[in-house]
Amino acid sequence: MRLRFLRLRSFCSRSLRMLAALAALAATAMPAFAVDKVTFGTNWVAQAEHGGFYQAVADGTYAKYGLDVTIVPGGPQANNRLLLPVGKIDFYMGANMLQAFSSVAEGIPTIIVAALFQKDPQVFIAHPDVTAFEQLKQKTLFVSKEGLASYFQWLVADYGFSENQVKPYTFNAAPFLVDKNSAMQGYVTSEPYSVEQQGGFKPALFLLADYGFDTYATTIETRSELVKQNPDLVQRFVDASIIGWYNYLYGDNTKANALIKQDNPEMTDAMIAFSVAKMKEYGIVDSGDTKTLGVGAMTDARVKSFYDKMVEAKVVKPGIDYVKSYTTQFVNKGVGKELAPK
Repeated sequence: MRLRFLRLRSFCSRSLRMLAALAALAATAMPAFAVDKVTFGTNWVAQAEHGGFYQAVADGTYAKYGLDVTIVPGGPQANNRLLLPVGKIDFYMGANMLQAFSSVAEGIPTIIVAALFQKDPQVFIAHPDVTAFEQLKQKTLFVSKEGLASYFQWLVADYGFSENQVKPYTFNAAPFLVDKNSAMQGYVTSEPYSVEQQGGFKPALFLLADYGFDTYATTIETRSELVKQNPDLVQRFVDASIIGWYNYLYGDNTKANALIKQDNPEMTDAMIAFSVAKMKEYGIVDSGDTKTLGVGAMTDARVKSFYDKMVEAKVVKPGIDYVKSYTTQFVNKGVGKELAPK
């Protein structure tokens, strides 16, 4: 009788161990929740200015929020913006608010749901002898066609610059380096690095955002219908992206940078380090309203300010229902603030 009991107890013990093993296997094979596949298109080739999004992929933040995110880099041969309204991508990294105003004017049903850059990184890069912003009005300025139609019109309206001082910018620093009486456009996070390498000097930098060009930049845009039909998905993507940016700027961004270099082999560690340092120095991501509202912050007053300036500069038409271009529904909640340095 005792032998039968021992055999039965042994059998039960083996059965329990087998059931536990099967349960563990099932737990690893099946996630605790359904994972949403998301495609996010950027507006240019992979670089440090996209770092927070790559960080959220690399460190598993998107996964923690139930998202399987694929980043689709932009570039000279790609136009991810066109893929958003037709549903080929779910989210898009916009450049600044001007594109969003244009979408409203043209009846394109897209909307900004977060602004990862509090400051547009657009700068004028000048030779070291230039010490004041006003001195740029006496210089030859290398400006692109797009720049001439946008921020330069604001400079004309607000600061008295003249189109007569403009020469075409061909995204080549050589003409600026040769002409000591010139300045050129660029992003504070990239072109100054090229100038330092090619010219052997540190140029003077004038960030337009610090002089009143107060657009948000590196926005997250999506389709208006997605906001209405699946706000939970939008919120999770925004929250995870915000945390990604905190971790990229203030944590270990090694794995994110590896993904950036994988998508853009021309990117170097030195270029990435320069860009991250400039983003911190100039408060591109974390400054102003983000100190109370968190990274990604947007306010109605700020958007109105920029819209009014663009109307005055005749960059956008008056009467656009610009409030349809964005929503603060998903930001200003202090998500991730605890990750910032104290």
